[in-house]
Amino acid sequence: MLSTITQNKEAIIETVFEKSHFCFVAVDENGIITFLNDNYCRFLEVVREEAIGKHVTEVIENSRMHIVVKTGEEEIADLQYIRGNHMIANRIPVFSDGEVVGAVGTVLYRDTKEWMKMNTHIKNLLLELENYRKQLRKQTGASYSLHDIVGSSVKLNEVKEKIIKTSSGDVSILLIGESGTGKELFAHSIHQLSERHNKPFVKVNCAAIPEHLLESELFGYEGGAFTGAKKEGKMGKFEMADGGTLFLDEIADMPLNAQVKILRALQEREIERIGSEETRKIDVRIVAATNQSLEKLIEQDRFREDLYYRINVVRITIPPLRERPEDIRVLAKYILRNISNRTGNRVIDFEQDVLDFFLHYDWPGNVRELENVVESAVHLTNSEIITRNDLPEHMQPEMVFKDHRNSLKDILEKTEIKAIRAALRQAGGDKVKAAKLLGIGKSSFYEKTKKYGI
Repeated sequence: MLSTITQNKEAIIETVFEKSHFCFVAVDENGIITFLNDNYCRFLEVVREEAIGKHVTEVIENSRMHIVVKTGEEEIADLQYIRGNHMIANRIPVFSDGEVVGAVGTVLYRDTKEWMKMNTHIKNLLLELENYRKQLRKQTGASYSLHDIVGSSVKLNEVKEKIIKTSSGDVSILLIGESGTGKELFAHSIHQLSERHNKPFVKVNCAAIPEHLLESELFGYEGGAFTGAKKEGKMGKFEMADGGTLFLDEIADMPLNAQVKILRALQEREIERIGSEETRKIDVRIVAATNQSLEKLIEQDRFREDLYYRINVVRITIPPLRERPEDIRVLAKYILRNISNRTGNRVIDFEQDVLDFFLHYDWPGNVRELENVVESAVHLTNSEIITRNDLPEHMQPEMVFKDHRNSLKDILEKTEIKAIRAALRQAGGDKVKAAKLLGIGKSSFYEKTKKYGI
């Protein structure tokens, strides 16, 4: 009797996981694939034995299974783009004794024809939605939304969630992040998610406008206000953004005299054109961005403290690319696809060696540098697959030794720093685990991190 029950259970499990039309995947607490059914293997065109044991992001495009393992929160009926199709995915964490020990994911469809019909319908709706988005972008000037920010790492998702929470209000937001992290894309996204989304989005690059022109650019001027002024006068950025969002990029480079006038405009909610004695009421939301420490600039009397508190109501820090390495692979492939489509060059993928190098490279220029590297490689390669030889010269291994200023000690230190950072990324910031990965003692590891300020 017991044997019959066991056989029946095994038959049910085999029917559910192998003979249904669903795709199943299971991962452990580290996001490593432990099970992949035949349907999913066929759909992904992978060999089960080769897929099992790999990290889920290496096998399944745009997977979030590793995120579910970390958060312990299920994701039901999520739209996932896999191999050119929009699939409906469910991801459920598996608990044992109150701890997350893995996750099970399913991709749902009944048969190929039915799914293709559904997928075509979804694509048609998405194209229609995109058309409306493009029309709105032309009207308002905001070109991007959160959907354009590629990545699903924990750190990036935390930023996205914070933006979703704060965008609906009118509070000023300060975006902090290194050059190339995509601060402007986040500023666009804040506007798109706000109640002002159908009003203007106006950008001011505070570092690009000459100091003597900054006031007229921001507040405008009346006709004949100064030599060379237009007869009809000119509207300033504040007036142009009335009712919408004013994005002050590189605000740390704004001259002190302009800071005083911006502060007054924000406090009084009114501006005065150059050459005019009348004030004009304005209603703008401020989103500012900088890659510098405003606190240090305040100490140096280069930035006004009262303006700092006015723009720093909500502070959002954009993580550099090196702090979210799990996004690098999908981001590189996304960039490659866009560049290949734009240039007409048929380049479809990277060699594994290139992707491995990308994961261990520090990316001082962040996403912008990654875009430049991929675009350069697309133009340099002679095949459909980008190899290590197609990367720029400074990324070639032998270039380390061509710089005669690098002593052996310098080279070894740089190599140690990269190895330590890579180990910490792999260990999720756990220093004890990172030390074990490098095969060195805990005290030695702590000494090195202190020495290099890591």
